[in-house]
Amino acid sequence: MSDLACFATAPRYLETLLADELRALGLATARETRGGVAFTATLAEAYRVCLWSRVANRVLVTLTHFPAPTPEALYEGAAAFPWEEHLTPEQTFAVHLDSVQSQIGDSRYGALKVKDAIADRFRQRCSQRPSVAPERPDIQVHVHLHRDEATLSLDLAGESLHRRGYREQGAAAPLKENLAAAILLRADWPAIAAAGGGLVDPLCGSGTLPIEAALIAADSAPGLRRPYWGLLGWRQHDAHGWQALLDEAWERRRAGLAGLGRLRGYDRDPGAIRAALANLARAGLAGRVHFERRELAEVAPGRNGETGLVVANPPYGERLGEAAELPALYALLGARLREGFDGWQAAVLTGNPDLGKTMGLRAHRHHRLMNGPLDCRLLHFRVGPEAHVSDRPRPLPAAERGPGAAMFANRLAKNLKALAKWRRREQVDCFRLYDADLPEYALAVDIYEAERRWVHVQEYEAPATIDPRAARRRLREALGVLPEVLAVPDGQVLFKVRRQQKGSNQYQRLAQHGRFLTVQENGLRFLVNLEDYLDTGLFLDHRDVRRLVGELAAGRRVLNLFGYTGTATCYAARGGALATTTVDLSNTYLEWAGRNLALNDLSGPRHRLIQADCLQWLATPEPGPGYDLIFLDPPSFSTSKRMQETLDVQRDQVALIRAALARLAPEGILIFSTNRRRFRLDAEALAELRCTDITAATLPRDFARNPRIHQCWRIERR
Repeated sequence: MSDLACFATAPRYLETLLADELRALGLATARETRGGVAFTATLAEAYRVCLWSRVANRVLVTLTHFPAPTPEALYEGAAAFPWEEHLTPEQTFAVHLDSVQSQIGDSRYGALKVKDAIADRFRQRCSQRPSVAPERPDIQVHVHLHRDEATLSLDLAGESLHRRGYREQGAAAPLKENLAAAILLRADWPAIAAAGGGLVDPLCGSGTLPIEAALIAADSAPGLRRPYWGLLGWRQHDAHGWQALLDEAWERRRAGLAGLGRLRGYDRDPGAIRAALANLARAGLAGRVHFERRELAEVAPGRNGETGLVVANPPYGERLGEAAELPALYALLGARLREGFDGWQAAVLTGNPDLGKTMGLRAHRHHRLMNGPLDCRLLHFRVGPEAHVSDRPRPLPAAERGPGAAMFANRLAKNLKALAKWRRREQVDCFRLYDADLPEYALAVDIYEAERRWVHVQEYEAPATIDPRAARRRLREALGVLPEVLAVPDGQVLFKVRRQQKGSNQYQRLAQHGRFLTVQENGLRFLVNLEDYLDTGLFLDHRDVRRLVGELAAGRRVLNLFGYTGTATCYAARGGALATTTVDLSNTYLEWAGRNLALNDLSGPRHRLIQADCLQWLATPEPGPGYDLIFLDPPSFSTSKRMQETLDVQRDQVALIRAALARLAPEGILIFSTNRRRFRLDAEALAELRCTDITAATLPRDFARNPRIHQCWRIERR
């Protein structure tokens, strides 16, 4: 067979990468064009492209060209072609047509005309026609109409080459396999793997990126385990030549697997990890890639001195998640790279480049890619100090500050003096000094007195109506003023941006410094972490709520639901509780709660710490007399992947309160608190209960300027 005119299709923006790939396969004639790469090849070379291309969608062999300005001309041209040389009447076929700048704009109608032409030709010559099979036919015909010129081709792949045959399950919005391969090729993974580098995907979903990385590193042909090929039903198929290519590919795979390095994929969703392991097994790579359920904050290199590639496809506000929830995720990803992967390469695909800016790393290059209909950027990082970009603005020197800075300084000094007597009387070492008192300086400033004074600053996200440059300047002024007024070094002023949070996002890890401070509150000691999370482990506005729990706890069995770091449990234990039970979904926070109990010499078998989804735990009957005091402080909204259901405190308040009451002893007390600003208690639905609003009595002095910081009720049976 003489050389064939061929065309390999590719996703948009990958034509150059595909052309390079085909040249590496020995096709010197590969010429990049819109939508793919044109080349001439022997049949064996065309087969090799099918088997080995990691980027292409389809490999088309041109059969004929003819003018087709009308549907009738398209029919006549297709009917004149000798289809009986390519399939038999007993076989099946399908036709796919695309049209560009042609008078036949309806692709379905044009495809139908070609189907009719093929069927009619067989009926006239053989008295029998092949059947149409939309899925996996023996022969797949591709028709391309461009400016009324028709090109009819045979699709050797039969269906898109991204279908490697290993993926049956996918997490939400999975990457196509050829896009995953393109990401890895753009990220120089072949060279990194050849040099012995490892690979980590911290958000692996159903495992497509690590599996494709393993196929590349093992020199395994991506099409080797495909169950279907369009070329197999072709009458001119060279079975001997195809089998020779398969044998060669299997031998290369065996040799490549022997030297495969360390590849790991992590995801917080156990369902995604199960899907990844199943996909890995179908790819014939069981045990070759390590998949594990792990929080992003816990992802780290496996060995000291190891380097390689971190590759990730985090959500970017389309199809997955809400855009408002994602900056913290990207910030955490950047923090993990900066803190744990120094010397590594990183590649992050995002459809929202602004999210990439929250990572605190400077990309040294980027590529444009399409993920389905989404226009994306692949950001490349050389992880190291030279790429670090601080989220913290540079403090503005006194000489460059405006008159507003003096007003801000005066307010800080005034508040510090006004709270001094109260702090001494109440033994308060951690307090809110300033809470957007001046609208132009929209900050929350908290003081934590430990061995040294620490200042925890959170900037409230500015509304869209505020000039971001003006807001940035005022923030720089504030960061210059704070160390001066509060007499602390600049390094003891810790800064975060507080965006509106949903669900468990306020508990998401931002970094992993692991530095804890010991602070005091009403004679109790607590561990706080001012850097790694948006919140610190001690909700300052709940100080008086905790005190109330301690006062009510004497001689009672106490249950702390959504217990967080167990600070309310410590108050109850010190207050004389007979026993306490603390329930939270997070092992991290339960461990923290245990450390808080131990810090106050309150540990012991009477104080249980239970890791569980509170909703599920409440739904499971527990023997015993019930609890005499329950503290219920749920998140406003939670969509944790580890929870079995979502929680909306406004919507679910009645069911949640009644579920807690089912665990309450007949004369028991339920303290219910929420930080949802616009929460309204459904008093009518809870009419059988005595619900006493104790918000005012539980509002600390330092939060008096912000009375909606939380709401609190004492609930008892009538």
